[in-house]
Parts: sequence; C-alpha cells; structure tokens
Amino acid sequence: MKYFYGVLCILGFLLPYGAFMPWLLENGPDLPRLLAEAFAGKISAFAWLDVVVSAVVLTGFIFAEGQRLGMKFLWLPILSVFTVGVSLGLPLFLLLRELHVEKTSKTGAVSGKNVARI
Repeated sequence: MKYFYGVLCILGFLLPYGAFMPWLLENGPDLPRLLAEAFAGKISAFAWLDVVVSAVVLTGFIFAEGQRLGMKFLWLPILSVFTVGVSLGLPLFLLLRELHVEKTSKTGAVSGKNVARI
C-alpha cells in the first residue's frame, strides 16, 4: 500500500498544480479573481464547498488518528491539505500512517489490538 499511496501523492500534487499553475502565471496571485472564478457558477461553488468540508474533515482525522497512533510529522499532511489540497494531504497521511504502523509492528511498540489495518 505504501507504493500505492506514494504514487497518489505524486499525482495529488501534479494534477492540481498542473491545472493551477497556468492560471497563476497568467493572472498572478490575484485572490479576489481566484475566488470569483472559483465560485462563478453553482456547480463550481458545489465543488469548492465539497473540497473545503473534506479538508476540514481530513484535518480532524489526521489529528485524531495521528495522536491515537503516536505518529510524528502530522504537520506535513496538514500543510499539504492547505497548500495543495486533499488530493495530496490524504494520500500523504495514509503513507505516513502505513510507514508508522509498519515500523511499530516490527519493533513491537504497538500491539495488534490497537492498530486498525486498512
């Protein structure tokens, strides 16, 4: 799974920024224009609000699950959520979680009863 999550991290970064960078190069960091274009229609407002709610839910999940498992570097997927999006933050967190579970399983630091495997 860690390779699957790793590939999704790469795609989760490249695909959104591949679409965003041409707009940014053409318009510059024009936040009012970005928001106006993002919410130009009802369907785009629907999509953006879905992403915002998903980002909030994912941030809560990262905190809760990360603390439950005693994970380090939780700031990294949270930063990814707010700088790239859920498309990078979720697979990055799942990759870090997979590596943490793998490491703690080998060292015996976490019992099998406390770790939920996906």
